[in-house]
Amino acid sequence: MNRLGKKKIVFGLLIVFDLIVLIRFTGCSQNESIQYMDYNTADEVKTFTFYNVDGSADSWTNPVAKAITDATGVALKTEYPVDQSESGISLMIATSNYPDIIFAKGDADELIEVGALIDLSELIDEYGPNIKKLYGDYYERLTYSAQDPAIYQLCSSGMTNEIYTTSGTAQIQYAVLEENDYRIPYTLEEYGEMIKEYKEKYPEIDGEETIGISLVASDWRWIITLSNPSGYIANGSQDNGQWIIDDANGYKATYKHLAEGQKAYFQWMNRMYQEGLLDAEFATQTYEDYLEKISSGRVLGIMDSNWSYNNAVRSLKQEGKYDRTYASLPVTMDEDMVCASLNNIVLSIGWGIGITTACEDPVKAIQFLDYICSEEGQILIQWGIEGVNYLVDEEGKRYRTKDEIQKADHDNDYSLSTGVGQYTYPFPRYSTGVADSTGNPFSTDTKQSTIDRYHIAEKKALDAWGVSMLTDIFPQADEFEAPAYAPIWSMYLPSEFKQKISVLDNIAWSGLVTCVICSEDEFDEKWESFQNALIDAGALEMGTYLTEQVQKQVDFWTKK
Repeated sequence: MNRLGKKKIVFGLLIVFDLIVLIRFTGCSQNESIQYMDYNTADEVKTFTFYNVDGSADSWTNPVAKAITDATGVALKTEYPVDQSESGISLMIATSNYPDIIFAKGDADELIEVGALIDLSELIDEYGPNIKKLYGDYYERLTYSAQDPAIYQLCSSGMTNEIYTTSGTAQIQYAVLEENDYRIPYTLEEYGEMIKEYKEKYPEIDGEETIGISLVASDWRWIITLSNPSGYIANGSQDNGQWIIDDANGYKATYKHLAEGQKAYFQWMNRMYQEGLLDAEFATQTYEDYLEKISSGRVLGIMDSNWSYNNAVRSLKQEGKYDRTYASLPVTMDEDMVCASLNNIVLSIGWGIGITTACEDPVKAIQFLDYICSEEGQILIQWGIEGVNYLVDEEGKRYRTKDEIQKADHDNDYSLSTGVGQYTYPFPRYSTGVADSTGNPFSTDTKQSTIDRYHIAEKKALDAWGVSMLTDIFPQADEFEAPAYAPIWSMYLPSEFKQKISVLDNIAWSGLVTCVICSEDEFDEKWESFQNALIDAGALEMGTYLTEQVQKQVDFWTKK
């Protein structure tokens, strides 16, 4: 009998008992959440070490954390990399020193290759009904491959039906839009011209020199600000990291900066740099410098993901500088191209929460994760404590006070201090557009709450555009076909292949910066040299291999 088998009979009796109690005292319907009566059957709290590659300091003392412990008998001791440019996973593997629970992001493959992550499928079968319920029809996609049907991780992306915000495209200050009677710049040329004219008219903002466009390319964030937006803008592509996938052509994979349209995009960037519109310090400034510039209100345009600059935007809101916050725009290279940023990728399989072989109580760990997936757990981590972070009206609808919403939107320490939202990503979760058994949304972000939170500058834009939501100016999600494969940035890929991608990325990092800052006369030569360097490093052969992997996943998922 395996290590789970000995617990099977006892646990089965407990489940029967719990179900009888549930039916006797609460009734039973298909609309109700599947969850156990009591996850916390131990007298002592079990503390699991949790390594979060995207984490930060968390003492597990906020009210939500304490409530999770009360319900499950589990506490987490969070560990995270000191240097965010290094995941720390390689050192773990070298020393065989693993935490109990881990979010390894893009390095999970290495852990799987050395056998450090356990197969969760049997544990989920025994102890994870809420996990299965959360993933629903997509549960089988969690399996590693057709050859290895193990489930090593619970996906870190939320299960969503609707999208209320967009990110990662070109952004512009509302002040610039207002100056232009809220005309939307749909093409890259229009975007650059609008910024240029505003900068010429207002060379200083609050006594400091106006910056047209700023990026941060001195560290790994070059991918987010210098590279990623080019896929949306130059290729009309969804976010597949450093790759462009042609779904209509056999899922052909092309390393992004070898794709058609990329040269024109970076030639435009080069011109912005030469004209003094692109921040002269974009390639050398620190992330902190970048955020400080945005917080000052003098940066007119950025090309970044919301999560990257949200803290700077909160600072602007605290100072009442709402017109200096940013509107996301569906900017593309030309009018015939559509921006695909609202395309719903469903699940980023490959990034998720796993349990390692070092965990001495995997049953308790999976029960903890199952609680997180339950209705009670989801309401707790997303809404917080009833009577404190949210209230319930006479009709049974959850709501937050204006004061609570204000704190959540303006206080950078809100999640850490209250726990609300602190344990959503990278844990499994229901996201926007999904309702619980009472008809209440799991997420505090609903269509109406999004509309209600729009500040004065956003409302002015909405009125001028004649729309109800900021995303209404984008091509809508139903205009796209959701891809039948995981986004490439999250896909399970062999470590050897990822190492080759790193070589390409390093070439791209320096190559793109060189092409942006060189003289206009040198651009063609520098670009050709950059392209040849990528090809010499094997980019074409890697594209062929990746095409085959995407095709295999499409076949596998289609059969599921």
